[in-house]
Amino acid sequence: MNSLSARRRRATALAGAVLVAVTASACGSSGDSSAENAKSTSAPTQSGGHPVNPPAKPALPSKVVTPTGPTTNFTTATTTSVGPILMTSYTGPKSGVTGKVWVWLPPEYHDPAYAKHGFPVLTLYAGGQSNGYNTWTDNQLPIQELNVQEAKAGRTHPFIMVMPVQNLEKDEKRSLECSDIPGQPKMGTWMAQDIPDLVKANFRTLRDPAGWGVMGASTGAFCSVKLALRHPEQFKVAVPIDGYFNPDSPLWKGHEAERLANSPDQLIAAGKAGIDVLATAGGGDPAEVRLVKAFVAKAAQPVRIEYYEQPGGRHLTSHFKRMIPDLLGWLGRHMSPPTTD
Repeated sequence: MNSLSARRRRATALAGAVLVAVTASACGSSGDSSAENAKSTSAPTQSGGHPVNPPAKPALPSKVVTPTGPTTNFTTATTTSVGPILMTSYTGPKSGVTGKVWVWLPPEYHDPAYAKHGFPVLTLYAGGQSNGYNTWTDNQLPIQELNVQEAKAGRTHPFIMVMPVQNLEKDEKRSLECSDIPGQPKMGTWMAQDIPDLVKANFRTLRDPAGWGVMGASTGAFCSVKLALRHPEQFKVAVPIDGYFNPDSPLWKGHEAERLANSPDQLIAAGKAGIDVLATAGGGDPAEVRLVKAFVAKAAQPVRIEYYEQPGGRHLTSHFKRMIPDLLGWLGRHMSPPTTD
């Protein structure tokens, strides 16, 4: 897991904007004669006496997105006590990027009682380069088992969990920071468009962005909040765990405008993304607390942000693990549950 050197910040929670709906009503007068009354209650007619049919109301779009295909070949990467973790190597048609993607389906997904339900999707990003390993799939962060436990207790929802790699090389100097850095593989497009399209093509999901969330630790925290801030039409919820918020990959050299356009520090202050964010920091690391609090303080509506400080927490995978039940509970309160039409 990357250490966070000079990357850390703090702040206070912001209330979201309240939208007030205004309803207007119109009053009309009617004539006194029975002829006028009859005229006002009869069906409208076209010239020639043919009745005019009122326009049909457009059908509401389905809440559930059924798999559209093409079907992707997934193999079993590992088996957990709560079901297999599947894996595929996927080339995104929009980005051209090829990378590994792991997927876990909750037990309810195959339950006949949920056969017509779409499921919320939680995309998880690991720390560091996440190339050749994934802490969300190798049981360092046993989120799948904890999701089943917390869902059975009614404290969260069963989620489809998607765990893509976020870099193509192990060299930190080649970090793509989940972005389309000029002249580099289009990792931002792969994550924000190709991966959701892959999931929709193969699994029952939800149309509402509230059915799509992103969470990550350390470098994965940067990815999660950056993707949600840039793509609120796709991701409604983000949980950056002990993250940093200013792009610092050497690959941005000579591309300052593009770097700033992918900076969570800049994006959260722009007031353009109506998303829900929970930003965490380890209380045992003062530099991290200052960094995360400073980030939270920059948030402008319509962003809705909360801050959680783990008592005595450090920037360690073992400490991230302790927060998972509480983070799943928060996600359950901010994301849509499995839903039918």
